[in-house]
Amino acid sequence: MSKVALITGATSGIGLELAKIHASKKGDLILVARRADLLNQIKNDLETKYGINVYVIPQDLADPNGPDRVYNEVKKMNLQIDYLINNAGFGGHGFFADRPWIHDKAMIDLNVIATVALTRFFLPDMIKANEGRILNIASMAGFIPGPLHSVYFATKSFVISFSEAIANELSGTKVTVTVLCPGPTATGFFEAADMKGVRSLKRIPASAKSVAEKGYSAMLKGKTVSIPGAVNKMLLLFLRFMPRSLITKISGAMMKKE
Repeated sequence: MSKVALITGATSGIGLELAKIHASKKGDLILVARRADLLNQIKNDLETKYGINVYVIPQDLADPNGPDRVYNEVKKMNLQIDYLINNAGFGGHGFFADRPWIHDKAMIDLNVIATVALTRFFLPDMIKANEGRILNIASMAGFIPGPLHSVYFATKSFVISFSEAIANELSGTKVTVTVLCPGPTATGFFEAADMKGVRSLKRIPASAKSVAEKGYSAMLKGKTVSIPGAVNKMLLLFLRFMPRSLITKISGAMMKKE
């Protein structure tokens, strides 16, 4: 029987690549994103190419009622979710005191609240079946403070901590939680986050496909934390030996625009 994966933020970047990977393994999909036209286009492409079933749920998960609506739609479909992939998220550049609160609130609602809500909604069924995998997409940004990108970095820190804690709670079951923490990745994220010209982005980004492959593989293995790329792993090791105040200064400098 094919595994059913629910993927949020599935119309571009890492989310789209994860959908392609799962489809290539003959797994059925439930794709969630805001734009119905893109979702239906991807649905048609994947069904035609791989001969699978793709269901779409157009929904803005930054809406506080969005996760509830997604869960209710899935229940109407009478489908059991085998893999829950919380990928949807966005960022925003600038001084916290200057940024519109409505934008940062929406960021928290999407990056944090939607991830927690969907996990809470689908996890009990996985525990009951004693089978299931959850993949949460965080970032290397979650390991450090991020001046000029403070809310985004903080939301990803939450996702890492939350994922690790839930993974521990599930020890002894066949349900696993994995958090994927990529560095800069070639998606539309940076343009949407007004990050053109930011110093830290001079580094050549990884491809969305390679990051998705790493995350999907780690999810299947039940690995708790996945950090794609040897450079990122070395960077994290280096950060553990640096004073927090110095890390914050360096992070702030790297987030400035030239």
